[in-house]
Amino acid sequence: MSSSPLISVLALIVTLGVLITVHEFGHFWVARRLGVKVTKFSIGFGKPLWRRQSQDGVEYVIAALPLGGYVKMLDEREGEVPEADLHRAFNRQPVRSRIAIVLAGPLFNFLFAILAYACMFVVGVPGVKPLLDQPVVGSLAEAGGFRKGDLIVAIDGQPTPALSSVMLALVDRAMAEDVVRFEVQDADERMRIRTLDLRDAQVGTDDMMIFERVGLTPWQLVLPAVIGQVMPDGAAARAGLQPGDRILLANSEPVMDWKHWRSIIERYPGQSLTVRIEREGGEQALELIPDSRETRQGGQVGFIGAVADVPLDLAEDLQVVVRYGPLDAMSAAIGKTWDMSLLTLRMLGRMLVGKASLENLSGPLTIAQFAGQAASAGLMAFLSLLALVSISLGVLNLLPVPVLDGGHLLYYLIEAIKGSPLSEALQHMGQQVGIVVLLLLMGLALFNDFNRLLG
Repeated sequence: MSSSPLISVLALIVTLGVLITVHEFGHFWVARRLGVKVTKFSIGFGKPLWRRQSQDGVEYVIAALPLGGYVKMLDEREGEVPEADLHRAFNRQPVRSRIAIVLAGPLFNFLFAILAYACMFVVGVPGVKPLLDQPVVGSLAEAGGFRKGDLIVAIDGQPTPALSSVMLALVDRAMAEDVVRFEVQDADERMRIRTLDLRDAQVGTDDMMIFERVGLTPWQLVLPAVIGQVMPDGAAARAGLQPGDRILLANSEPVMDWKHWRSIIERYPGQSLTVRIEREGGEQALELIPDSRETRQGGQVGFIGAVADVPLDLAEDLQVVVRYGPLDAMSAAIGKTWDMSLLTLRMLGRMLVGKASLENLSGPLTIAQFAGQAASAGLMAFLSLLALVSISLGVLNLLPVPVLDGGHLLYYLIEAIKGSPLSEALQHMGQQVGIVVLLLLMGLALFNDFNRLLG
């Protein structure tokens, strides 16, 4: 699903605004509870767009560049502090208090994700049943004993109520490169154990491709070749195709079903097709020229911007809603947040040792694209994205890189162990290294963003 540039920009601003506010509020709230004087709470950097001075002396600011924020506290290292306020200066606080203040930002990001997931689970998260079709011949799935009609119930003991949870678990196990144990209910409703041996399998970690690489095939409905929806400005719309049209022939080739129709379209990128359709009891011919797009392998395939008409009874058979009561929803949300945090850490670790591509790094342009798509898809999809980005912010900020929260935590832990802080020179050197590392990562992320847009 695509979204307009305006929706993408607005969704990015809302996403960053909410999550940066949550993060900085964590620092702000804990600092005030521990008696530290806060002088400024800023969302964004640069020129202030809005500011307000509260009665207790805190300046609240919304600035022009919404790519971060900060909480400024009284600190002797940044200027002279009145004698009466020395006890409220950040640098005068015991190590445990400084650790708590710095740790609060990432922890609030994790708490936000837990609350978001809990709300989603209480309302109910729609999904697709993890029902499988025939595995690919010669694949890991076929070797593991998978059969057509298998319904995946659990992976390594963890329930998998929807296809999305299977994909997430499979990506996680692929990074661990281990043997994965599946509990399935077969076509005869008997419980079976299937396995996937991912040791040295080199299946990658892209959740959109993981099924294809191991040879698992989600159950596919046999749909009639009937147009259900036509996208504006697509090849189907230009040719005059309308919802309800039944495709009979394509270049004199009888069209059996929607899957067959899609395969024909993919074979003719940018080439003319004579299509015979049935519309309101009569037949007519249309000229259709599929648009072209590049595959991951560098080839070209056709597409027309139309989706199949899915009969309600067929669609409902494959739908599932994952819903819990309030207490179970909170427990599930904590588990989900923990799993996503570990998955993020594992992905970062694999990139660090060269086992995962640095192309997985994403910058603001990619986030804007996904935020726009999620906002267009509805509140649940957008809330899910907010939770995921919040977890990513929490994990990234805990990395032991100077200038990030994790770098400050590292300094304070060293101070707690040795009994005195690191020298100002060492801390300054660490800050410079941290800035260089962050600039390199941001540059790489933006490079990847532009590559995706231009590709």
